[in-house]
This record gives sequence, structure tokens and C-alpha cells, in this order.
Amino acid sequence: MAKLSELKTLLAQAGRSAPVAPRKPSRASSRAPAHAPPGEDVDLRQAFADVKPLRSGNRAAIARERPPSVPVKRLADEADALAASKYGVAPSPLIWEAGQEQEAEQTFLRNGLASDVLARLRRGHWSVQGELDLHRLNRDEARDALVDFLNEARASGWRCVRIVHGKGLSSPNREPILKGKVRQWLAQRDEVLAYCEAPPYAGGSGAVLVLLKARGNAKSP
Repeated sequence: MAKLSELKTLLAQAGRSAPVAPRKPSRASSRAPAHAPPGEDVDLRQAFADVKPLRSGNRAAIARERPPSVPVKRLADEADALAASKYGVAPSPLIWEAGQEQEAEQTFLRNGLASDVLARLRRGHWSVQGELDLHRLNRDEARDALVDFLNEARASGWRCVRIVHGKGLSSPNREPILKGKVRQWLAQRDEVLAYCEAPPYAGGSGAVLVLLKARGNAKSP
């Protein structure tokens, strides 16, 4: 058996000749650096993944609803046809006296036109394309409004319009002042071919139907 001193010497020699095992890195040293060292490429898409772009304007975006596509003219014609089917296009003898369509100041017909133009106008041969309401206007205001409306109708190519002047129930002595004035003014306008009192379902004695010249024609019923 070897002596104790010889064993110590052998162990010491074995320790000096054995390779040194590498030390395990600590948790602090195993972490990746918070920032990439200078000179290394940076993935911008990853770096700015949570960044939202700013708006390219300083105005608030307000959602506006587009107006519905409604055939206004067709709906108006259908409403007139419905009213005519309900009340009839021919006036009742109790409401519209025979021959009233030819009565002075109740109707107007430009010289040279056939006499049946007034009858066709009253029966709705021409669809009403525009309307002017003169309620609550004095004489001067009503005249200006009528002139502007006829100019607009002429520029738009309208053939038939309705002028609502009222029955004068709220006028002094309950007299329809505008009724006679409107018909005088219409007769003075060159573009007016004819007018007649509206049927009961279209205003009756409180309104008048007006036939205008066709655009580009001197006389065209």
C-alpha cells in the first residue's frame, strides 16, 4: 500500500494535468443586448410594427349620405294620374259650369291656336312640370316671383306649370286680389300660350294651369 504522502503527491499531479471545464455563463451574461451595436442592420418593419401613420389632413372626415335617386317627375305624374282617377279629369257640372273654360278672365288662349287647347290643358294633356305658390305674398312680391318662375320655366324647357294664387279667403272682404292680377300678368307674357282654371283636384279656383311655348318654337301647342 502506498503511503498517505505519496497519494497526496499523485492527486496533486493529476489535478495539474486534467483540463479545466468551461464555466457556465450567468443569466445576466446570456441575455441579448438591448440595442444592436453600431454597424449592424436593423429590421425597420419589426422596429416600427406598432407605429400608426398620421392622417394626411387636418379636417374631420364626416360621413354624408348620398341623396336617394328618386324619379321626381315620374312620381309627380303618377300622383296626378292617381288624383285624376279618384276625382275624374272631367269637371262635374255642379262644380264646373258648361262653357266656363271660355269665360273671360277665367281662361286665355293666344290668337292662332285651336280652341281645343284649353280643353286639353284642363284635362291634363300636358303634365305639370313646375309649380309656384304665391300664398302670403303681396302684389309686388307675387309679380316678381311670377316673373322669376316663368323665366326659370322657359330656360328649363317646361311646357306646363301650375300657379297657385289662392282663393282670397284671407284677403280683406274675402276678395281674391291675386287671382285677377296673376291672370293679367300671364296674358302679358309672350311665352304664355294659354291658361285655364285648374280642376278641383289640382287647386280649383285657387290655381291656374299655364301652357308655355316649346323651346325654339314661336307657337307650339
